[in-house]
Amino acid sequence: MVLSSVCYTAMRSLTHPFPALAHVAVIALLLSTNGFAAPEKWAAEIDKYTQADTIKAPAKGAVVFVGSSSIRKWTSLAVDFPSITTINRGFGGSELTDSVFYADRVVIPYAPRLVVVYAGENDLQAGKSAEALLADFKAFCAKIHPALPKTKIIFLAIKESPSRAKIRDKVLLANKLIVAECAKDSRRTFVDVATPMLDAQGKTRPELFIADQLHMQPAGYAIWTKVLAPYLKP
Repeated sequence: MVLSSVCYTAMRSLTHPFPALAHVAVIALLLSTNGFAAPEKWAAEIDKYTQADTIKAPAKGAVVFVGSSSIRKWTSLAVDFPSITTINRGFGGSELTDSVFYADRVVIPYAPRLVVVYAGENDLQAGKSAEALLADFKAFCAKIHPALPKTKIIFLAIKESPSRAKIRDKVLLANKLIVAECAKDSRRTFVDVATPMLDAQGKTRPELFIADQLHMQPAGYAIWTKVLAPYLKP
């Protein structure tokens, strides 16, 4: 394991009569500075999806929505896109690496013609860099396309949430990097649902969010629906 300078300094400073406790403290610091995802946290939620699939298998060739809580809470998909067969496989609080981890259970088995993914906001909030998020997006594509070479992937722009203003610069950089990555492959599309959520001065609009200023009101989803709809047409 390669230690960052801050972790190395922390280790040197922990000259402690109880070495085991010092070791635990360093490990905790490493984890807190890297913000690793923990896919096992979502095992029960993923199990519910796969169990439901055994009772009634979703249609092949549909549009799968996957990602974090902004997807999970998008409960009006069938109403918003009435002419499109959609499958919602969001799991709230997740990071993009979680969608990579579980893609073989909640994306690939459905053989969708299109995958819509929204993730990254939790990742950046947890301390991940924009560059690391780009690597996770590449990993997602690398897992989907070998199994489903004709399936297209839409990445929804990471929104600017009022409660997470401190990560705005990382959000903008991550979006920029993923735009460039999508441009390299015609099967990948970046859809900017974030900019239309800003006011004329480029500021966030609190009225589009519920009390936590993170999750969206129906008005926020209405904006996403209007922007995304043209991209979902067969």
